[in-house]
Amino acid sequence: MRHRGVGLWVALSALLLVLGLAGAAEGQSLTLWHAYREAEQRALQGALDRWQAAHPSVRLNVLAVPFEAYGAKLEAAIPRGNGPDVFIDAHERLASYRSRQLVVPVVEARAEALSAAIDHFDETALRAFTAPEGLFAWPLSVKCVALYLNPRFWPAGRDPASLEAVEALQGTLSRGTYALVYEAGSAYFHAPMLHAFGGAFLSDDGRYTFDGAAAEASVARVRQLLAAGVVPEEAGGALVSQLFASGRASAAISGPWLAAELGDRVAYRVVPLPRVLSTGRVMAPFATVEGAMVSARARETMLARDLAAYLASPEAAVLRARVGRQVVATRAAWEQAPELAADPILSTFRRAAALARPMPGHPNMRAAWEPARQALQKALRGDRGVGDALREGHHRFDDVTRPLPARRSPTLYLLGLGVFALGLALRAVQRAREAPFRAALRRSWPAYRWVAHAVLIVTALVIAPLVLGATTSLYATREGTSYFVGLANYVDILRARGGPLLASGSFYRVLLVTLLWTAANLSLHLGLGVVLALVLSRPMMRLRALYRVLLIVPWAVPSYVTALAWKGMFHRQFGAINAALSALGVEPVSWFARFSTAFAANVATNVWLGFPFMMVVTIGALAAIPRDLYEAASVDGATPWQQFWQITVPLLRPSLGPSVAMGAVWTFNQFNVVFLVSGGEPDGETDILVSEAYRWAFTRQAQYGYAAAYAVLIFALLGLVNVWQGRARGDR
Repeated sequence: MRHRGVGLWVALSALLLVLGLAGAAEGQSLTLWHAYREAEQRALQGALDRWQAAHPSVRLNVLAVPFEAYGAKLEAAIPRGNGPDVFIDAHERLASYRSRQLVVPVVEARAEALSAAIDHFDETALRAFTAPEGLFAWPLSVKCVALYLNPRFWPAGRDPASLEAVEALQGTLSRGTYALVYEAGSAYFHAPMLHAFGGAFLSDDGRYTFDGAAAEASVARVRQLLAAGVVPEEAGGALVSQLFASGRASAAISGPWLAAELGDRVAYRVVPLPRVLSTGRVMAPFATVEGAMVSARARETMLARDLAAYLASPEAAVLRARVGRQVVATRAAWEQAPELAADPILSTFRRAAALARPMPGHPNMRAAWEPARQALQKALRGDRGVGDALREGHHRFDDVTRPLPARRSPTLYLLGLGVFALGLALRAVQRAREAPFRAALRRSWPAYRWVAHAVLIVTALVIAPLVLGATTSLYATREGTSYFVGLANYVDILRARGGPLLASGSFYRVLLVTLLWTAANLSLHLGLGVVLALVLSRPMMRLRALYRVLLIVPWAVPSYVTALAWKGMFHRQFGAINAALSALGVEPVSWFARFSTAFAANVATNVWLGFPFMMVVTIGALAAIPRDLYEAASVDGATPWQQFWQITVPLLRPSLGPSVAMGAVWTFNQFNVVFLVSGGEPDGETDILVSEAYRWAFTRQAQYGYAAAYAVLIFALLGLVNVWQGRARGDR
């Protein structure tokens, strides 16, 4: 069998060589993009170094792109010829790339090399990249989740035969220890349970199917596990890793990334996910297949195909498995390197991948994650009945994927723009004919020369992006589709997409939340900042410098670090805040289950981040107030309270005015805290305008035009507030 696999690869390489894929002329270059990190990145670089050694005349450029921005960057760069020649990505994005003509087959459908490849790769991996036109990527690895077991609870030879066997163990465990830990509120981790009950998130033709009897039964089963304490509530990836690593979980559902985190610190073994006795079906997880794809705009297509093929070769696959700990899809690699098959982790994940379902490649899958997650979390919290929550998720999916506005002609808009430009030109000519204006222009000409470079820089970095964003808002975009619709996006937003004006997720409801968010934060920032500044400005206070430094620390720490720390403190079961409440005899609070508590958690985090700025500004302003005023007021019999309102407040107002204005703008657009702490929970009710715009751009089928319209409205609102403030201050 081993010789057969090697022979197939040799035959495949020979065919590629005949087709001219392995040639490299002088001066050729290739660019490869990937989203790997740490061990996977080192393994990939090792394989690329070997390919480079065989092609010394080729200049190879390798770029690691953050995973969160990977798809968006590819879709933006490739059509403009600025993207990679070869890139590594997951199979579920292939349908979108094909529809936008971003990729070309690595092997045409009728090429003889395709028949050789069928025997060369695992069937699941090969099927994920096969289309009528041919093979669109060389499969590299397959990733899915499996069951991690703690040998203290599950000795060798006693693997759980079913989910019920794991559940039954809970009665024998001490308090604070769980039979199973996994991210129950994640749609991705719920997929194995859903499949075990015969359900699915999406049909083959892209219809949303996470509702109905099968879906409701799967969610109800998870609610039973949560209610019985078998699975912890509000579990995230970090908590799963922490509980399993500390021995407080007998089993965990996770992927190969957990093995990399655990290392050699914890004894464990991995088995495929068990069966659910009540259905008789195996908990089949989603399988994600990664492959090396060739860009449709590759400068050297033949050479790019050769590089992609080499990354899937047995030589490179063995290296990626040994160093990167990847479950490689190349069969010959498992035959050439017996230690891979002997590796208990890799071999188990390979067996789990054989039982897994390839994640749906339909473009609608990207739009299904958010409504599925929201519906799942709402049902698990008990905010709604399971059926009602899932049907609401279906409605959200239909709203996001509904047809785009009708195409419109830009003629009328261009005519209006032309008339406006002509009016400006006529006004400029009229002004230029005025002698006083020409004289003033001549006098000011040296000043214009001094600021010309600044004007050009501001135009390129600020004004041009604003104009481009405003122009984008006039287009309907979705998964590569883009055409002119005029003001249809604005009409859609301002009409609340045809629903009730204050419905969940409508512009007006989100605007009210944003205004409440800004007012609450700004009041607390200003109040705490002024109070602390007054205390720290007292001349007789000892260690004032130390206190000032300590109180500035929250401002100095990056906001995302602080936000993640506070999110952990608000966790229902393991957070420090609930631990303090429990010590006082108060029932633990599920902070993100209701709007009031989730909003309070966001505000508390942002106040911690924002009060130091107001404190520093106030301390500086207080230092500028002459002490003679207070001495004279004291001689006249004014009380400290009267001195504060008659001297301190009026003299602070000019300094705090601009600071309050800046703080309002920062808070209005404070994306990090809302996104990282509450994540918009519950059910998107704590989202503000900027986070809602983000979701339309990056989690709802890349509707950039709609998101740009949101951004323009945000800009307009802040502009109006700035004008109002200027008039209130008497500015001209």
